[in-house]
Amino acid sequence: MFSGSNRKFEAFKDKVWLASPTMHGEELEYVKHAYETNWMSTVGENINEIEKAVTGLIGTKYAVALASGTSALHLAMKLAGEKLYGMPAQGQGALQGKRVFTSDMTFSATVNPIVYEGGIPVFIDTDEETWDMDPVALEKAFEIYPEVKIVVMAHLYGTPSKIDELTAVCDRHGAIIIEDAAESLGATYKGRQTGSFGKYNCISFNGNKIVTGSSGGMLLTDDEEAAKKVRKWSTQSREAAPWYQHEELGYNYRMSNVIAGVVRGQLLHLDEHITLKKRIYERYKEGLKGLPVKMNPIDEKVAVPNYWLSCLIIDRDALCRQTRDDGQALFMGEHGKSCPTEILEAMASVNAEGRPIWKPMHAQPYYRMNAFVTKGGNGRARTNAYIEGGVSDVGMDIFSRGLCLPSDIKMTEEQQDRVIEVIRACFG
Repeated sequence: MFSGSNRKFEAFKDKVWLASPTMHGEELEYVKHAYETNWMSTVGENINEIEKAVTGLIGTKYAVALASGTSALHLAMKLAGEKLYGMPAQGQGALQGKRVFTSDMTFSATVNPIVYEGGIPVFIDTDEETWDMDPVALEKAFEIYPEVKIVVMAHLYGTPSKIDELTAVCDRHGAIIIEDAAESLGATYKGRQTGSFGKYNCISFNGNKIVTGSSGGMLLTDDEEAAKKVRKWSTQSREAAPWYQHEELGYNYRMSNVIAGVVRGQLLHLDEHITLKKRIYERYKEGLKGLPVKMNPIDEKVAVPNYWLSCLIIDRDALCRQTRDDGQALFMGEHGKSCPTEILEAMASVNAEGRPIWKPMHAQPYYRMNAFVTKGGNGRARTNAYIEGGVSDVGMDIFSRGLCLPSDIKMTEEQQDRVIEVIRACFG
């Protein structure tokens, strides 16, 4: 039970999730087909059909179904490294010792594959208007590190980045884009699907994504040779020989035909899922009117998101005192004010799941020694979150004031209304 502003809220009997899978029935039929035809491994009709369906949806020429979105990102890094720098020495990654620019406010899966291939991530600060990579900070990063040739950009929470501006910066500096569209399947930028803008692009079918297979991902590209390489690498780099012959390093990264059956059934409902996600976003936006908060920014005149997660950010002057270290958070309640920690704890007390905004990668213990670039230059040289005329570390500012709200499409309107009431009570 949660008590706030002299009101008490009973906990939900059934948990209200942040984003859980929603099954429809067709998924089971395709999984059953894999079982009945005995295609239970990493080949089969389901895999062929989802690769065909996704290329048709996204508009790329080739799609390779893989074990996860992270697998796709890893092989994208390997492709980019070998294309730009040549074959690595045995035992070294294709990006050995090379810097790579990457989104800062994102999940670690965007960044870790750079390190898998021996690269050095350089984090680019966040744009306040999209919560994605800031094109101004990216231009500044090229001034500091003009040798960089790879940029990894993520579309956070299903909202497309400023793709034209980011592409223009990359083109000026001769860099290629790897597009992390793990969270943005079905989102469009100027009418074109995300996942089609980079040299190599990646999507995810993880359990909480808008289309799920419980796991799985895909690499998307217009480069036929790259697609062939990924198919080979992902099956342990087996050569076309009558025995098991291996002439280069390989990985066990192919998607199972069983998982592909779930994805195949889910893809039929993508538009429906986006419609329901958008309805949740709009109900939050309407229900939270009058509070000192805003929803995550969206401008449908340019980019239409898939509304994967609804998020809010608290106005700076309405933020109560809050502190976080690497393992816990504390806050001090103040009348008329609140903070992410208070709201998340209040929602949890009524059995509703929320999450903090992605903690920026430059603030993660593992990456604290890596370079971080803001629109003002080297972010590591700054010690304060705010500077005259604006915010010097946009990602940390959003992290300190923002949170992800329950966005499960099975959530009823009555459940969402109570979540909204709990949030309102935190400001009482």
